[in-house]
Amino acid sequence: MKERNDILDAVQDRKQNPSEKSYVASLYAKGLDKILGKIGEEATEVAVAGKGGEVDEVVSEVADLWFHTLVLLSYYDLPPEKIYAELERRFGLSGLEEKASRKS
Repeated sequence: MKERNDILDAVQDRKQNPSEKSYVASLYAKGLDKILGKIGEEATEVAVAGKGGEVDEVVSEVADLWFHTLVLLSYYDLPPEKIYAELERRFGLSGLEEKASRKS
């Protein structure tokens, strides 16, 4: 099994060393709107899979969403650790409390 960092490293390598054969490089070449569009598309597919209740389909679609999210994070040179840190910051707060804190 690949290490999580191997996957992120591969995404970043495709950004820094684009190849015509690379799907990730093609996303970067098409720009931010294309990357965001793929995230929206994959999020919709996650919702449809969740509604359908097929566990393997949910796993597959969430993997697609996470992958495209890694492409977005790499676009901004943001390590996933920033996301983990934000989730840890929120841990122990009620969702309602956390959401209210963003409004002020």
